[in-house]
Amino acid sequence: MAEPRITRVIGAVNLGSFRISAMIAGVQEDGTPVILGSGHRASQGIKRGFVTDMAAATYAVRDAVERAEKLAGTSVQSVTIAASGAGLTTRVDPIEIEIGGRRVEEDDLEQLLLAARDTLEPDGRMVLHATPACYFLDGADGIANPLGLHADRLGVDIHMVLAEGAPMRNLREAVQSAHLDVAALVASPLAAGLACLSAEERDLGVALVELGAQVTTVSIHAGGALVDMVCIPTGSADITDAIASGLGIRRHQAERLKCFHGSAIASPADHREMIPVNGPGDEQIGPLARGADDRNRISRADLVSTIVTELDRQGGDIARALEAMGYAGAGARHQRGQVVLTGGGAELTGLADYMQSALGRPVRIGKPPALKGLPEAHAAPGFSTLAGLILQVLEDPADIRFLSPRHGAAQRQSGIAGAIRVWRAMKEYF
Repeated sequence: MAEPRITRVIGAVNLGSFRISAMIAGVQEDGTPVILGSGHRASQGIKRGFVTDMAAATYAVRDAVERAEKLAGTSVQSVTIAASGAGLTTRVDPIEIEIGGRRVEEDDLEQLLLAARDTLEPDGRMVLHATPACYFLDGADGIANPLGLHADRLGVDIHMVLAEGAPMRNLREAVQSAHLDVAALVASPLAAGLACLSAEERDLGVALVELGAQVTTVSIHAGGALVDMVCIPTGSADITDAIASGLGIRRHQAERLKCFHGSAIASPADHREMIPVNGPGDEQIGPLARGADDRNRISRADLVSTIVTELDRQGGDIARALEAMGYAGAGARHQRGQVVLTGGGAELTGLADYMQSALGRPVRIGKPPALKGLPEAHAAPGFSTLAGLILQVLEDPADIRFLSPRHGAAQRQSGIAGAIRVWRAMKEYF
């Protein structure tokens, strides 16, 4: 049986602090995504989610996209990109209009959403997403479908994801300078959530921790939506730096030790296992690492101790972020709610067990779904956000920024069932 025809091609780019990656997917006639090609390279010009060198970042983006295009056998003109760090935050704004005590009609809902679109006040920040959560009438909230009800005032809660404007414009310019149009900017926890959380998890309530190289994003998903987030300016690269500083070695040596021999859980055999600091191609002549033997080997126990010390600090930051968002601590509704770890930092051996002990709740590692054509090397936690960008484009969620007059009634009604779930989540976390 012949493969369904590909009707369109979409592209995605994730500008991380450790790597810049690109993915090209084809959408078949039945809506199934097929990964045509993906590529990545070492990051340049990006630090903690900010562009610090425009020329270097542009070159890295172009290189990553060209690698993906070569494998895909096709080119892309526009891409969707992920935004992390850079002041990402969420906010809920209520909007009301007068309707004079009569029944609410579809035209009133359209007028309300258009008014909400025209009165968005991001306080100088950039709006990445703006979604209607739920309606309220004369101060009575939690109304999923106000059609046919009498009221003097009709209102809606608009859930927004915001970011600092200048850093987002720099990200956009870095991609545009690589001769690519930017179709959309997507908050990274939203994309990562689509990739590695099940629909049931996002509905019931779950915490997602995206462990990047230099930014850790802690987000709460409930009612099928992203409802809150906190960005922490630390990540897995800080573990690498701690190893390099503690042992007096180069960063690339520390990264190799972390990836191939590191662990978040100590073992009784660690003291007896000696691991070489120098990797293939490293110069064998030079200063020895601190505590190394005459063959420049260190005990695995020293490596694990350094990793765990840094993890203790980062785990404390994550726990405080969860408590600040109402997901942990006294009075939290989800006392035993699950935490999902993803991002490149989640690939550290034993991390799920460590975090389960540190946070006192179930923890699992989140990976991208088994998309057709996805290379095995890119089916890892470090590529969750990239795969999620493809899924975000396919889902095409409602956003009032792109609402136009005479918006179809059927399309408005399609969001009502989800709106009540989102509203309940908002009442719980705000």
